[in-house]
Amino acid sequence: MKILSCQEPGKLEYGTAPDPIPEEGNVIIKVSNIGVCGTDLHAYEGTQPYFTYPRILGHEIAGELVHTNGSKGFNAGDAVTLVPYFSCGHCIACRSGAFNCCVSIKVFGVHVDGGMQEYISVPAHSLVNGEGLSLQELALVEPLAIGAHAVQKAGIFPGDTAVVCGAGAIGLGIMEMARLSGARIIAIDVNEQRLEFCRNKLAVPYTIHTGRTDAVDAVRDITNGDMSSVVFDATGNLRAIENGLQYLAHSGKYILVGLQKQAFSFSHPEFHKRETTLMSSRNALRKDFEEVITAIRNKKIDPASFITHTVSFGEAADSFGSWLKPESGVIKPMIRFD
Repeated sequence: MKILSCQEPGKLEYGTAPDPIPEEGNVIIKVSNIGVCGTDLHAYEGTQPYFTYPRILGHEIAGELVHTNGSKGFNAGDAVTLVPYFSCGHCIACRSGAFNCCVSIKVFGVHVDGGMQEYISVPAHSLVNGEGLSLQELALVEPLAIGAHAVQKAGIFPGDTAVVCGAGAIGLGIMEMARLSGARIIAIDVNEQRLEFCRNKLAVPYTIHTGRTDAVDAVRDITNGDMSSVVFDATGNLRAIENGLQYLAHSGKYILVGLQKQAFSFSHPEFHKRETTLMSSRNALRKDFEEVITAIRNKKIDPASFITHTVSFGEAADSFGSWLKPESGVIKPMIRFD
């Protein structure tokens, strides 16, 4: 079968590998669609902190189930996706149900080889039924589940204001799930094309370009001086993370979803006077996947609108570099096996 492997930062290489054979506890999926996310792009540029090379990228997967290995509720030919975070089931996090941040977690396409290959063998317990969604929609459940998990941790109430820093695919997922929770959304980014996307595709009521506007003043004006009860960072950018605290209301919550390599710092008096709740949100749980699938089935979210670039598997290697350029207008690239 064909594979695409990231040999080192900036170098993707096609190759071949034997087709996977059925193993106890695993199922085999014929991959049809792969979403490309920030993790893949950061791995390609060498800035993903949990990454080693060479590695087959790809964890936003949709495909056809080929070998069920007797999995209950599934049949060969079913359209499926998967929860791509493989946990140990025994550590302190797993014992409390936090499988998404398992001490020994193996994320498909990060810690172990992922989906940019024709067939994959994955644990049967990771399977998620397609529930009638298209393969394209199924490949976008995972990034939306990241947003669902972050919003769940924020504990948003109807009428809350949520600032989302970063209008890439993860940021958009947070905006959509926060909207469904009843929040008023303020999107902040340095890319006008992305902010235009927020306004035109997601009907986000407030967008702020940090390079053109004093974002702190703008948030203060929108909230009549209260500032935002919840701030999400989906940039993975050190400066943006350190600036995000300024948008937060007193007694607010600051949730870091994006990831970067360096240590960050805040003014302790600014952090303390707000009685800030600071937390990270990592990956997602199965219930987050199920929440997203229900939202898509009920037409509350249109994930296909996120897709700005679609290429064939054979075109993917030459396309990665362009997707790192802001002027490409990329939100969500999709790779398709024809």
